[in-house]
Amino acid sequence: MRVSVDICVIPMGVGASVSAEVARCVEILQHHGLHPRSHPFGTAVEGEWDEVFRAIRACHEALHATGVPRLMTTLKVGTRVDKPQSLDDKMRALADQLSAPLP
Repeated sequence: MRVSVDICVIPMGVGASVSAEVARCVEILQHHGLHPRSHPFGTAVEGEWDEVFRAIRACHEALHATGVPRLMTTLKVGTRVDKPQSLDDKMRALADQLSAPLP
């Protein structure tokens, strides 16, 4: 099953800046064949359910292996079975609505 996931990995116990840990997770997602799209509060990915969640697990394992003692991750998970819809499709639909004239 295809899935779209918005991931926010929060390393705890490593200091105020977490950009290095976030960058490592993005690299891992890419290594798993995904195409992550980072934004200020997380990263969006899409793919087959098992592949996406295997990559998320790999992020946790890799960060713990580097000494991060604790991770808190929030996920927003979306599936759709009535028609195919990619992250690009979702963004195009939003853009279409934003360019529509107001009533």
